[in-house]
Amino acid sequence: MQPVAIFRHSPTEGPGYFAIFLEQHGIPWRLIAVDEGAEIPANVDDFSGLCFMGGPMSVNDPLPWIEPVCGLIREAVAKNVPVIGHCLGGQLMSKALGGQITRNPVKEIGWSSAHGEDNGVARQWLGDFAGKSGTVFQWHGETFSLPNGATRLLANGYCTNQMFVSGPHLAMQCHVEMTPEMIATWCEQWADEAIAVADLPCAQTPEAMQAEISAKLPAMRQLSEQLYSAWIKGLAR
Repeated sequence: MQPVAIFRHSPTEGPGYFAIFLEQHGIPWRLIAVDEGAEIPANVDDFSGLCFMGGPMSVNDPLPWIEPVCGLIREAVAKNVPVIGHCLGGQLMSKALGGQITRNPVKEIGWSSAHGEDNGVARQWLGDFAGKSGTVFQWHGETFSLPNGATRLLANGYCTNQMFVSGPHLAMQCHVEMTPEMIATWCEQWADEAIAVADLPCAQTPEAMQAEISAKLPAMRQLSEQLYSAWIKGLAR
């Protein structure tokens, strides 16, 4: 089968567990390092799916690759090529499909929970997590609106739109791809940002985030397994 294209926008925000999951299921993937100046593919014809990772920039920034990426997402949707987005990637999907990206009321940083919707679409994607709470990891200050025709999957009290689906396409504000190594790197790289808001109930210090890895990561891994399993069903084999 053709590979899944994984777009990296920042050196420390790689595919993490998503790439591990693909390899475990025999699905090839190709990294497109936008942060190193890689060109955005002209079309989606060489890929079975598109994956967009996170990044510290805003989709509202005047960066030269944002419009080409949004165009590629729209082409993928038109051709029924599954798209998945993590944090910035989810915001790119919302923007491409007509949504708006605005400042979230608060920054969410660290481990948190989000509650699953309970309807037919949510049960298809969330499985046993539909109507229940799941563990996720957060690091964002902006949020996306739901594009026309999209269905919300997850929400919490700090960010209403944690996740949406539209057909075979999954957009997430939260991070379910995290590995212990990624968490440690982010806690070192962006420690000042986390410490500045650590007094908020929706944020944690770097020390607290890392101390909870052993307890929180297995719970989140169950959710990521469920979501990724549902997403790969849309890939052409």
